[in-house]
Amino acid sequence: MKNFTYYRPTTAEQAVALLEARFGNTEMLAGGTDLLSLQKDYIAQPARVVSLNGIAGLNTITIGQRSVTIGAGVTLAAIAGHVQLSRLFPALASAAGEIGGPQIRNMGTLGGNLCQRNRCWYFRDEHSPCLLRGGNRCSAIEGENKYHAIFTANHRCVIASPSTLATGLIALGASAEILGPQNRRRTVELAKFYRAPAAANEREHTLAANELITSVTIPVRGLTNAAYEVRQKQSSDWPIVQCAVAFSAGRNGEKATGVRIVLSHVAPTPMIAEAAGRAVENRAITAVAATAAGRAAAEGAKPLSQNGYKVRLVEVAVKRALMIAAGLPRYWEA
Repeated sequence: MKNFTYYRPTTAEQAVALLEARFGNTEMLAGGTDLLSLQKDYIAQPARVVSLNGIAGLNTITIGQRSVTIGAGVTLAAIAGHVQLSRLFPALASAAGEIGGPQIRNMGTLGGNLCQRNRCWYFRDEHSPCLLRGGNRCSAIEGENKYHAIFTANHRCVIASPSTLATGLIALGASAEILGPQNRRRTVELAKFYRAPAAANEREHTLAANELITSVTIPVRGLTNAAYEVRQKQSSDWPIVQCAVAFSAGRNGEKATGVRIVLSHVAPTPMIAEAAGRAVENRAITAVAATAAGRAAAEGAKPLSQNGYKVRLVEVAVKRALMIAAGLPRYWEA
């Protein structure tokens, strides 16, 4: 790790004033679970690090009648353990409780999870060619790619979207509140927050280098929601495939409406599986209907040389997320 100058502002406005127009020379530090590992591997080499931990107001959760606002500095553990969040948004709270181990959840934050860098081993190896570090090709396309994207159409880079919390938040219709220079504020739907990077100095999101997320707002609409993820290990592991679902009604034999099904870890950005949503729209959620949605979600996948198995996992994750949300028996836990 290279030496850097450390700043600890006390307001969000002060933090933004310390940021620069381009990524690289100055980075923000929240829990540090991602940035510090990048620094130790010499992938990130900032000369200046701006800590967000001294800023009041970033670590609060506000429950309202029409919406819930979660500060960007709220820890994963706080989200997972919040009784009201667990009741209103199990798709979010359950996902937060599955991230890493207790140490990661106690340090990692909402904003950090949403804005983290990808987990591609070529990106994180300073000796491997990588488009996102200024190289001329994506090494994963013809290399080791068993954990990479399977929905790769028109993408030069085949990273898998890394955020575990974005999936449920997008399903729930959440928006990010963003602060920029001169106190400029904007609101962005999380469904439109992510992009597929393909060059150096591009990130996996649309946040500018001199902007920061201050909070995330989730509308309270009484949606039935749930999440399911497939991992190799039961703890301290990254999802291979994750699915979150949200819809109106859909329990006790009622028809589900307004169905939104979101996948992550299978494309460079979190992906709304529109065909899967249509497969169960205005239908009662049954095991048969959920199976049909899973198959629809996998349509259009173009796996790489080593990750064709993910296609089947998409089908399974969608089916099980829908069944959990609808309150159907979890046969896989028997």
